[in-house]
Amino acid sequence: MNTEEIVKKAIKEKRVILGSKRSIEAILRKEAKMVIIAENCPEEYRKDAEKFAKLANVELVHYHGSGVELGELCRKPFSVAMLAIK
Repeated sequence: MNTEEIVKKAIKEKRVILGSKRSIEAILRKEAKMVIIAENCPEEYRKDAEKFAKLANVELVHYHGSGVELGELCRKPFSVAMLAIK
């Protein structure tokens, strides 16, 4: 399964947490199984997500597209820099 199919399936099943801060919190609470980061995610959030995902053994995927494209994939009218899948 590619990243887009995974996101679409997770959205359909309502297992998505949108936003950098909320995604990082989901990693820390051990709710996240996977985190997807857009290419233009702010560096401070990217570093935190990478560090915490590694410590928590959460799969981290770098999405090859902007936050706007990731937002469109999530069917949202706004940019999504990072999302977590429960």
